[in-house]
Amino acid sequence: MRMAKRLQFTKMEGIGNDYLYIDATKNDLRLSTEEIQKLSDRNFGVGGDGVIFIRKSNVGEFQMDMYNADGSSSEMCGNGIRCVGKYIYDHGLTKNQKPTIETGKGVLTLNLETDSQGKVQMVSVDMGEPILKPELIPLRWEGDGPVVSQTLEVAGKQYQFTAVSMGNPHCIIYVDNAETFPVREIGPLIENHPLFPKRVNVEFVHLIGENHLYQRTWERGTGETLACGTGACAVMVASVLNHKTGRKVKIDLRGGQLEVEWKESGSVIMTGPAKEVFQGEIEL
Repeated sequence: MRMAKRLQFTKMEGIGNDYLYIDATKNDLRLSTEEIQKLSDRNFGVGGDGVIFIRKSNVGEFQMDMYNADGSSSEMCGNGIRCVGKYIYDHGLTKNQKPTIETGKGVLTLNLETDSQGKVQMVSVDMGEPILKPELIPLRWEGDGPVVSQTLEVAGKQYQFTAVSMGNPHCIIYVDNAETFPVREIGPLIENHPLFPKRVNVEFVHLIGENHLYQRTWERGTGETLACGTGACAVMVASVLNHKTGRKVKIDLRGGQLEVEWKESGSVIMTGPAKEVFQGEIEL
């Protein structure tokens, strides 16, 4: 007979991009695909865009081990890593306000800003340099130069897209009005397009004003989310490559606002909030 197990978790969100965070620093806790799907289910589980394990690391202070709501592994999440920073500091796992986190993109450094009660409110993340080589994004494409404003056809329509990886692949498309665009119809078609061998996250974007953009994201393995941090970083890079903005922008998402800067040195810096929603326990 299968023994049920009790699992402790913390629900956290970064401008609406919500995950279940599990402290696996004291044991090598692993969950099956089905268990991650159950936890993420908003009707039969706790509900979230996925599950993030916080583990010990040999190359950083901690490792972020991330899974989408469908149970598939993901390399990176900008909103997720900000919440990792808040978790490890607020829960006493570190006293370092500039911790290093191992991710699928490499080791990233955070800068934690605390309030008068000593709790983390805002987090800046050095997301490293964007990846623009097609084979590394990855993208089935001839040539090794950046893929900027190229044509992609889905559902009988053509879209101009720019491809960027921030440790996970993104396809950025500028539209007249992202708020009214049929994201849930077109998003999954592009996510699973044969051009992208590992599927792709899709950002639909329009300009609000000078250095100010609005973004909606269709995330591979999850669907539309209220926010996507790596997507916002990819949009920043794409906007410079397409000569639409300067190198520092504000990006509005359905869940809130992020500030993103692409420094001349090459690194992309993302700044935004991180919040703990509640702690709980569930039987699997």
